[in-house]
Amino acid sequence: MKIIVTAIATLTAWIIALNKDNIGTEKNRKLVQSLSLMVGILTSLLLVYQLVFRFLIIIPAGKVGVVETFGKVSERTLSSGINWVSPFSNVLEYSTRLKDIKETISATSSEGLNLNLDVSLQYRLEPEQAVKVYSNIGLNESEIVISRFRSIVRQITATYEAKSIYGNKRQEIADKLHQELNMQLNPIGFIVEESLLRKVDLPEKIKAAIQQKIAASQESERQQFIIQKQRQELEFEIEKAKKEAERKKIEAQGIAESQKLISQGLTDQILELKAIEATQKLATSNNTKIIVVGRSKDGLPIILQNP
Repeated sequence: MKIIVTAIATLTAWIIALNKDNIGTEKNRKLVQSLSLMVGILTSLLLVYQLVFRFLIIIPAGKVGVVETFGKVSERTLSSGINWVSPFSNVLEYSTRLKDIKETISATSSEGLNLNLDVSLQYRLEPEQAVKVYSNIGLNESEIVISRFRSIVRQITATYEAKSIYGNKRQEIADKLHQELNMQLNPIGFIVEESLLRKVDLPEKIKAAIQQKIAASQESERQQFIIQKQRQELEFEIEKAKKEAERKKIEAQGIAESQKLISQGLTDQILELKAIEATQKLATSNNTKIIVVGRSKDGLPIILQNP
């Protein structure tokens, strides 16, 4: 389009110059006529271009268009690419790309302590809701989003103690923030992708006190863990000793029962037979000399070793 306008301006300047300096020559008159014809053609092309592009609208990637005609907003959202619209319509573009808002928000804890929070909100426009956003909010939706973002952060932190916000509740607060933002922003046409609690800034004295308290709590938990472990080990040893005592008791009962059975089976005849068998084995040994000198009062042989 700029090339056509430049060409028309250049040709017009030539025509004016030729008419001013050499208006009387036939050659210049023909040249002026040719240049005038070219100006007419280029002007016609420019008009055609303007008319075509009044009907044809190109929406860039990552954006959608909202069509407004004589103050009335069309319900149709224009997607990325080529779209045909009325030449009397005005097209307003909205970005559907992810937006990242970083804020440092002053808030208070449940006990009334002041703290500064570095928080982030990542959100994007839902393409199908662009018409609704334009009708209800307008083109500058960030003011609405940021104001609600700040308000929700303050509401949530006011329900937690400073030590919880600074310590072990940060992820829980971030999750609750994400949930509340979705509830607030989804109905007006926005999708919350992520909400981050990046940093919690407290006065140095309060921060040091919280850190000491957290350290003391962690040490108490560590000692409790050690005591619990020692108690478990002691219970294990006691249980082990009980099982060992039970095993020995059962073993002793078995030995007693065995001895009882053996003693019941050892009659005088069996004892005499065993003594005779032992005597016979001694008598047949090559290295042993024995003397049998009768029987004792118990009926067993008296065995004397040969000196």
